[in-house]
Amino acid sequence: QQLDFILEIDKEKNVFRQTRLSGLGRRENDAEHAWHMAIMVYLLNEYSNEKIDLARTMMMCLIHDIVEIDAGDTFAYDEEGKKTQKEREEKAAKRIFGILPDDQKEILKELFREFEEQKTPEARFANVMDNLQPLLLNVSNEGADWIEHGIHKEQVMGRNARNAEGSALLADYILKVLDEQKNRGRLL
Repeated sequence: QQLDFILEIDKEKNVFRQTRLSGLGRRENDAEHAWHMAIMVYLLNEYSNEKIDLARTMMMCLIHDIVEIDAGDTFAYDEEGKKTQKEREEKAAKRIFGILPDDQKEILKELFREFEEQKTPEARFANVMDNLQPLLLNVSNEGADWIEHGIHKEQVMGRNARNAEGSALLADYILKVLDEQKNRGRLL
């Protein structure tokens, strides 16, 4: 069962996001996004509002988008897609995590739920990483993905509205970056 799960999650490498790799490369895949976030947790954890369990937070980052193997990636600003996102992802979580033995299935399902609910310091900080990672790539690409999709600063601010719950310092940084990007014409 564990080996079947390991092979199943390899499919995450084929789920492509709207965000391009730095240097205006190809679209990143979910596995790359998750890996990047996990490294960010390790490097930036000192900016968490509260002490966090690094391994738990990194694992949360690594598994939070596995459900997109079945559910597909819902673009952060796709209001229509968001209407069915939770239902699609819950169904996917049941199937994909269900491949594992019961004990590991329950642990990963709980980590997934914890990330989604943002009630723990670990989940709140992991969500900051989920917002910061694509923002950094967008900035490195001179806002190309925001420009392509006609994204407004207010939309990005809405997505980042809860960042201060996980990291007040990174939330302030993100707001400054968004002001700068708006002034440069990279956000509407």
